[in-house]
Amino acid sequence: MSVELVNPPGIPQPVGYAQVGVATGSRTVYVSGQVARTAEGSPVAPGDLAGQVAQAYTNVLAALAGVGATYDDVAKVTVYVVDLSPDSLGPFIDGAMRVSAAHGIDPTKPMTMIGVASLAEADLLVEIEVVAVLP
Repeated sequence: MSVELVNPPGIPQPVGYAQVGVATGSRTVYVSGQVARTAEGSPVAPGDLAGQVAQAYTNVLAALAGVGATYDDVAKVTVYVVDLSPDSLGPFIDGAMRVSAAHGIDPTKPMTMIGVASLAEADLLVEIEVVAVLP
């Protein structure tokens, strides 16, 4: 694995993500924001944040696999959520855990979640981008 996750003392100890990822390797992979669309471009889970999170993470995994990477190689996750509020966290976690269970991944990574007014298409509720490091 090319990423070591660390929660150093002296800063808040998070639940569900890590504060720091130490990446070593020779190739950096930048996966653009993935959304709730099938490979053919069809919308998935309209109006359902958990369903859209699951599809976006599934697309992230496919993008990583396409370049020989896995979720273990992810060093940083950025999530954009439409109308982010404390009520968004439950559905977000539910969607992430669906993918975790289905694919056997540990979703705990350094993560930033950003609330936005909208995304590129009106039906989208979430967009997930990652940075990975390969040996």
